[in-house]
Amino acid sequence: MARKHYYRGKGAEELKALTVDEFRGMVKARGRRLLRRGNVRLKKLLEKVAKARKAMEGGREKVIRTHVREAVILPEWVGRKFGVHNGKEFKTVVIQEEMIGRRLGEFSHTTGRVQHSGPGVGATRGSKFIPLK
Repeated sequence: MARKHYYRGKGAEELKALTVDEFRGMVKARGRRLLRRGNVRLKKLLEKVAKARKAMEGGREKVIRTHVREAVILPEWVGRKFGVHNGKEFKTVVIQEEMIGRRLGEFSHTTGRVQHSGPGVGATRGSKFIPLK
């Protein structure tokens, strides 16, 4: 049984029925400020999402590539695929109901996990005697 997710007491279907201005009143202060003031990059992203919605109605799903990591995830984006830039590459993020109200950048980490192995040749005095093959 799938668990139903709520954002500020509203289910996903209720949130999808809201306009951006109505949803803006529900997010925290920093998100409200971004949605109210916006910037050129955010407006271009919203245009890309609208264009992708039309393409999806046409039958083909499109990954929306963006550098706008600070964008607040809107309810109408649920189920869409975003390619969020992490500084090196675009990480694919599929928007789910529990992501609503958070930022896109939270789901595309900029730092990777470092896995160290043994020391390289010449790194220590003892490695002088380790054969190369």
